[in-house]
Amino acid sequence: MNTESLKEAIKRELPEFLRTDQEFRAYILELTRQEYAGRTETQDRFYDLLGELRRDREERTREWVEYKDVQNRKWDEQNRKWDENQAGLRRIHEEIMLQALKHDRSIGALGSRWGLQSEKAFRDALAGILEKNFGVDVVNVNEYDDEGVVFGRPDQVELDVIIQNGLLLICELKSSIDKAGMYIFERKARYYEQRHQRTANRLIVISPMIDARARKVAERLGIETYGDSTEVDAL
Repeated sequence: MNTESLKEAIKRELPEFLRTDQEFRAYILELTRQEYAGRTETQDRFYDLLGELRRDREERTREWVEYKDVQNRKWDEQNRKWDENQAGLRRIHEEIMLQALKHDRSIGALGSRWGLQSEKAFRDALAGILEKNFGVDVVNVNEYDDEGVVFGRPDQVELDVIIQNGLLLICELKSSIDKAGMYIFERKARYYEQRHQRTANRLIVISPMIDARARKVAERLGIETYGDSTEVDAL
């Protein structure tokens, strides 16, 4: 039998020998042991590979979490800057609108003096700002002074009143006021106090055009003066 025939016979018969002959199978295994890793070594290497894969996955997961945290912080910072910019723009817009309203009311005050705008319309505008800023009701009181206490003869007395949390505020809302007007307001306020048996907590004059001499009278009489409704101290 030549070499090639022998090889063919071994290939053909070897599976049967390995399956049925235990000693022969052990011999073959011992003979070929150096050519492959044993079960224990294979298992150890397998578990080593699993451990490396697990550590690699954990490392990738950690890096991804760190990356997401960094991106989230950047996103939060961008949102914070955006919110700050938007808030700044809103403040600037509100300030511009506030100044525009003040200028409009100042121009309106000049118009009132020349008969271009009614005093009532101007008073209503100032009252509206007070109501919006402080959440109060500005009540226009119009009573008849039959004894002539205010003007020296019987006449209508008109003023604005705010009652809030038990406090009484008497206001004069005008496009302009001079020294005589300040004295008249003080007399109207005292008339109201006497008529209603109540003392005002504050007397307030709001006008964009207050004569310098009228301011001195106001200081002496304890009357607060403001150029615009938005400038009034907290009610």
